[in-house]
Amino acid sequence: MYFDPFYFIFALPGLLLALWAQFKTKSTFEHYSRVASFNGMTGAMAARRLLEAAGVSGVRIVEVDGFLSDHYDPSCRTLRLSPGVYGSSSLSAIGVACHEAGHAIQHAESYGPLELRSGLVPVINIASPLSYIFIGIGFFFASSALLWLGIICFCGAVLFSLVTLPVEYNASSRAKSMMVSSGIVSGQESKYAGEVLNAAFLTYVAAAVSSLLTLLYYLWRLGVFSRRD
Repeated sequence: MYFDPFYFIFALPGLLLALWAQFKTKSTFEHYSRVASFNGMTGAMAARRLLEAAGVSGVRIVEVDGFLSDHYDPSCRTLRLSPGVYGSSSLSAIGVACHEAGHAIQHAESYGPLELRSGLVPVINIASPLSYIFIGIGFFFASSALLWLGIICFCGAVLFSLVTLPVEYNASSRAKSMMVSSGIVSGQESKYAGEVLNAAFLTYVAAAVSSLLTLLYYLWRLGVFSRRD
């Protein structure tokens, strides 16, 4: 099987950034998971308080298995929290829970980037697997037409990763300000909980960088950047 060593030139920066972001997220979460909030509020309680403060009702908050498997599902208006977040009163748990509640608030307010990302999901579920098939076959048969078709499909994944950035940043921004204004944590505690969210945001930045670099590699292989006289 042919392997292009030049792929590493494009992929390595994104890979290193992703590994560092994962390490930073895990280590920061574990550090502040040992720091309890002053008022003893759990992640589930904090999420509920934030939603109530925003005037958002009808959102279920449930516990799910997994480490940092926390997410908000807009299709059924359900906020799913991992065991380390749902019942924990740590600053890490409160930060993550409030961040996910921020997504629920975005959904209730029809936040544009979230609506766009949600709309892209069914398209990406089809286009992303097809992109690798078309690109793989295109390289094998040296077919520029198939390569372009694969790249067009892959652009959907790149767009999704870029749209995700403002969605995640906005959810964290809402959480940082509202967790203080709603009395969930003090200003100093919010700073520590915010460090967890800042570290987690880096994982989305790494994903966007990796997808962009991969796209550049495909375009380079097609000769898009070749100098023409």
